[in-house]
Amino acid sequence: MKKHSRVSDLTRKTLALVLAGGEGSRLRDLTQWRAKPAVPFGGKYRIIDFALSNCVNSEIRRIGVLTQYKSHSLIRHIQRAWSFMRYEVGEFVELLPAQQRLGKEWYQGTANALYQNLDILRRYDPKYVLVLGGDHIYAMDYRDMLIRHAESGADVTVGCVEVPRMEATGFGVMSVDENLRITRFTEKPADPEAIPGKPDKALASMGIYIFSPQFLFDKLIEDHDDPSSSKDFGKDIIPSIIAESHVRAYPFVDELGEPGYWRDVGTVESYWKANMDLCSITPELNIYNEEWPIWTYQAQLPPAKFAFDDEGRRGEAIDSLISAGCILSGARVKRSMIFSGCFLHSYSLIKDSVILPQVDIGRHCRITKAIIDKSCVIPPGTIIGENRAEDEKRFYVDENGLVLVTPDMLGQNLHIVR
Repeated sequence: MKKHSRVSDLTRKTLALVLAGGEGSRLRDLTQWRAKPAVPFGGKYRIIDFALSNCVNSEIRRIGVLTQYKSHSLIRHIQRAWSFMRYEVGEFVELLPAQQRLGKEWYQGTANALYQNLDILRRYDPKYVLVLGGDHIYAMDYRDMLIRHAESGADVTVGCVEVPRMEATGFGVMSVDENLRITRFTEKPADPEAIPGKPDKALASMGIYIFSPQFLFDKLIEDHDDPSSSKDFGKDIIPSIIAESHVRAYPFVDELGEPGYWRDVGTVESYWKANMDLCSITPELNIYNEEWPIWTYQAQLPPAKFAFDDEGRRGEAIDSLISAGCILSGARVKRSMIFSGCFLHSYSLIKDSVILPQVDIGRHCRITKAIIDKSCVIPPGTIIGENRAEDEKRFYVDENGLVLVTPDMLGQNLHIVR
């Protein structure tokens, strides 16, 4: 990550707002009892830890987290993981739940969430407002983007990244001129516009915005007063200001100038793929970078244990991440992510799978290309991922054969806090 001198004044005057209140319905049963940013990821983290860690590592330590749906486990995690901030020296991670101060409505969209907290935002008196999604996986130094915004005099700077063109149908897609000024912004287009000279690529919004505060406050009020607006940044505010305001793009690239690693884990498949990315030999996202730690809460657990060394009954893991507190008791794991506190019993085989915390997998199980939710108890002899018709009788199976298993589907631990 880049190091910047003389930016501490900028970061001290920046307020970061993390939008963490969406329903996350595309993650299916993974968000049945928890908010999307609270979904476990990467063996020991929660999704929101990546945006919050980016803030702290970028020396931005005034942070508000806007919560709404199924927020208990998210709030509990933030209280446990992020209580090290010292308010008396101007550092905080403050929770901003929907409080209906300006009416009886809950947050109606991303823009409305900020509008309903205008009094709090004004009280912080920021010089810059950094707006982030709480449900993306990436490591990014926001300081460079902040410097570019300050130097350009822009009203808004939008973080963007190159993505395959037809994958951009789920994002805001922008066009820019030679000075990176945004000339067009379309939310979730059916036929995304290609980058000139790159017919298979599009420039997608990362859902990261830096606003000059008074401009933001004015636009939030205008948007609230517009009865036709859906109260969303990508759908309403950003497209409406392109023509008359100074709106710039900030391309997210790595140290080699290539598009940076950024993943929207909004679907079951994209969530599974992002976890699988970490199992590769040289993952694009380096969670082992000591200069850019991903902060989180973690229970005090013993090291992972691998037991037995008999033919057919050997505790082993290949191209996999095994978290603390796990016991592989004569079970084999290949290309999988095993979260903390799991017990994998003898003669079982887990391949290409994501096993969330505190899962117990019985003897003689075979699990392939699956996501097993927290606290599931998989009965001995269970086979998952080999017969689609049988899987569909019990579990959720997506169009590519990826299987999602939750305790509710197994008749276990209904209504557990996750």
